[in-house]
Amino acid sequence: MTIRLATYHDISEMLNTFAHARQQMIQDGNPTQWGDGYPQQEQLESDIKQCVSYVVVDEHSQEILGTFAFIIGEDPTYLRIDDGQWLNNEPYGTIHRIASNGKQTGIFRTALQWCYKQCPNIRIDTHHDNQRMIHLIEQAGFQQCGIIYTRNGSPRIAYQSK
Repeated sequence: MTIRLATYHDISEMLNTFAHARQQMIQDGNPTQWGDGYPQQEQLESDIKQCVSYVVVDEHSQEILGTFAFIIGEDPTYLRIDDGQWLNNEPYGTIHRIASNGKQTGIFRTALQWCYKQCPNIRIDTHHDNQRMIHLIEQAGFQQCGIIYTRNGSPRIAYQSK
């Protein structure tokens, strides 16, 4: 698998990938995290315009297998953290909106390895009902740091790489 910047031509496949991820979340007992159709096309377009949107592709067929946003710099939703604290205040990158289309395992691991090459200090968050993502994050060695809140006020478990 390889990773490349997403383009506007990828949006349809990215939306399909997120639809698959939402269905998987529902099956896993997490119906509310992205239940409102998140992320919307406008969010993906904004990520692409800012050059923070990536796709994980099969290196032979070039089929999109997953997608994520990786943003280096201060995340406004991470300024407040309750019930804990960040491991450090060094510059960091944040992984957001990571999803797989379910055709290949290892999307999170591949994306994470790529992100570490861009910035060794990584933060990520997830919904308390997203047991699949919690498992992946903790298996990758992240430490739970506290609770952050999304723009709409929804709480998320916040993690930082050790």
